[in-house]
Amino acid sequence: MKYIKDYKDGDRIFDIYLCKHKLSAVTKNGKPYESLILQDKTGTIDAKIWDPNNAGIADFDVLDYIEVYGDITCFQGALQVNVKRIRKCQEGEFDPADYLPVSKFNIEEMYKELLDYIDKVENPYLKELLKALFVEDEAFVSVFKKSSAAKTVHHGFVGGLLQHTLSVVRLCEYYCQAYPLLNKDLLISAAMCHDIGKTRELSLFPQNDYTDEGQFLGHIVMGAEMVGEKMKQIPGFPVLLANELKHCILAHHGEYEYGSPKKPAIMEAVALFYADNTDAKMQTFTEMLEGTTETGWLGFNRLFDSNVRGTRLE
Repeated sequence: MKYIKDYKDGDRIFDIYLCKHKLSAVTKNGKPYESLILQDKTGTIDAKIWDPNNAGIADFDVLDYIEVYGDITCFQGALQVNVKRIRKCQEGEFDPADYLPVSKFNIEEMYKELLDYIDKVENPYLKELLKALFVEDEAFVSVFKKSSAAKTVHHGFVGGLLQHTLSVVRLCEYYCQAYPLLNKDLLISAAMCHDIGKTRELSLFPQNDYTDEGQFLGHIVMGAEMVGEKMKQIPGFPVLLANELKHCILAHHGEYEYGSPKKPAIMEAVALFYADNTDAKMQTFTEMLEGTTETGWLGFNRLFDSNVRGTRLE
């Protein structure tokens, strides 16, 4: 099959893709059309059915695998499919592994490395907490390995949450070497737990969409609640240590405008905020560059609030 990332303006599309989103709408002139999002493991692309009553458009629903025939066009700087025909596919015509974006790193190897950090934690309460989550809670472990770190923007793929968490832990380990005043056990524990709420905020692929709980509460609050639930099961867990860890989770977005319920008030929370932000920004830029064949200046990017460049000057 030809993957979405390989298409360019003017190409003809004729292959099977997952219909991630489907919406009926009306043009300014009152003409009905359907807006789709097609997905494979390399990404997504918008698609439009301008003539939904066309006999060549078969009935299908969201999360169906559909064979799409149409033309690739460029609209407002983004590729889009002008759909001519659609056929709903049956099981056996496709391999689901081709349609779910997955981390390019081995998930089991990443998880083993993450568990190695637990062995290095010396504080008995924090070590017991981490083991309760990442070793003993099999249901959580299963979802954590499969979860993405976001619906869009960065690490939006199977294993993305694990990849992001491990990167943040690695950065925090470096911070502890560079700044010895940091409480290493606290910071590493906070790094491992900072985004665990995303296992409840976002559904697993292929949906990878916000849950009702995620819409109401958000992963930051849910993460603090999940940690609190485990702490209650550990006799004698120090109150101050519990509050410090939960504070790091609640403050890891750094600013109120970024959805942080608290601003960092301890050194470890500051370090976690910068580690999380660094990995998110670097991964965002990485995915942006990997998703384009353009060179030189790429135009204004709202996430960086800047005109960004994809290659270095000679």
